[in-house]
Amino acid sequence: MASQSTLSEQSQYLGFHIAGEEYAIGILRVREILEYDTVTRVPTTPRSIRGVINLRGSVVPVVDLAVKLGLAESVVTKRSCVVVVEMVLEGERTVMGLLADAVTQVFDLPASEIEPPPPFGTRIRVECLLGMGRAGKKFVLLLDIDRLLSSDDVVAAETAADTAEAAEAAGQVASSAALGA
Repeated sequence: MASQSTLSEQSQYLGFHIAGEEYAIGILRVREILEYDTVTRVPTTPRSIRGVINLRGSVVPVVDLAVKLGLAESVVTKRSCVVVVEMVLEGERTVMGLLADAVTQVFDLPASEIEPPPPFGTRIRVECLLGMGRAGKKFVLLLDIDRLLSSDDVVAAETAADTAEAAEAAGQVASSAALGA
């Protein structure tokens, strides 16, 4: 019975828009959805790393999926949001934020409604897709975030987070020193 529950949970996806196209990731990877707010840019990170956010005291890197997919940088609107996801990389859990133009819905997608990705015609590398889900007359691209967010991106994001934490600590030390002077 637990395996049936797990299978049904794995057929749920969170849909979101990026540059007018709908993408989705498995709902079990999503920790939360945040309204887009203050994102601190970190110098010398790849263009796809939008910056970092403070998530209840933790530094979380935010990836602009549009840039990651080879598109123009996302324009932030009132519907923009950060989808906080958990991924496993080299056996370790890593939390990252994904900038999306808007979240659309959580939907059930049985395995029978998922087609393998085509060998051509998508904006992203086929190995970064789990498949294409049939949604009426169109398809939703199902992203494999572990592959899409490669280890190079995660290293760059972790470096950005470490740099932001170091800068924050240095700022606290400097303000403490100024208060003591």
